[in-house]
Amino acid sequence: MRRLTLRVDTEQTVRECFEGYITKCTVRNLSPQTISTYRKHYDVFEEFLGGEDTQMSEIEEQHIDDFIIYLRNRPNCGDITVNSYLRSIRSFLYYAMELELIPHFKIKLLKVEKKIKETYTDSELKRLLKKPDITKCNFTEYKMWAFVNYLIATGNRISSALNLKIKDLDFDNATINITKTKNRKAQVIPMSATLAIVLKEYLSYRKGDSNDYVFCSAYGGMADKRTYQESLAKYNNSRGVAKTSAHLFRHTFAKKWILNGGDIFRLQKVLGHSDLTIVREYVNMFNADLAVGFNSFNPLDSITTVNRGQKLRM
Repeated sequence: MRRLTLRVDTEQTVRECFEGYITKCTVRNLSPQTISTYRKHYDVFEEFLGGEDTQMSEIEEQHIDDFIIYLRNRPNCGDITVNSYLRSIRSFLYYAMELELIPHFKIKLLKVEKKIKETYTDSELKRLLKKPDITKCNFTEYKMWAFVNYLIATGNRISSALNLKIKDLDFDNATINITKTKNRKAQVIPMSATLAIVLKEYLSYRKGDSNDYVFCSAYGGMADKRTYQESLAKYNNSRGVAKTSAHLFRHTFAKKWILNGGDIFRLQKVLGHSDLTIVREYVNMFNADLAVGFNSFNPLDSITTVNRGQKLRM
């Protein structure tokens, strides 16, 4: 039998090669959001190259260094943003290297200083979690209160929370079925007793069928992410909280988990990370807070007692 081989046109433009790469990404079932980001970052790269007619054969390692300088000259483009562009372009160029359209070379990300992730303080959480007067508030305020309870109790991303359906809540087994995740791997996480109480009461007002979304739009359908972010900002500001990011609840969940003595392996599973890299970052970022009450659970201090007032003698 004659063996078929795939012939790759070695005289491709950068644009032609990129469209082939996007086709491969689509076949791999990457999310529309990821592909959209790739296109956005590629457009800047193509602009840097001087147009779509640039030949792939012209691309070399020096272009990456020049592209980094080009990005740094763009407004509001710090090292973290530069790395975001580099990840996208690196993935594309590695694809071109596999096709032997350009020589193989390493593309390294910039070393950036990890900033401590911002979280909600206990004082802010108390204000946000204070239950509104059901006899006086409107449904939007009550819905956002339930939404805040859900985010701080699960650490879910906002996209996962907004894709949650009523049938995904298993009150009998105290679990939540998360179908929408960043890595597209469904997961089942525990439902805390307090959250179960909040959600049961919320659903008694929200009503709806099993296939309806838990946190719905004003008309009962799937909610828009931007709309919920705006509603959350209004809710937080009305409670005297300047921070308005939904993702901060995820950081806060991780910090509280660690400070309360939770193990990082279960935290990894609950947050849906594929490995411990990000979880270790949380531990490193919150290390100052980990010193609080350290003596109470340090093995040496819990096992031995030293009379610190006694004078030492040889």
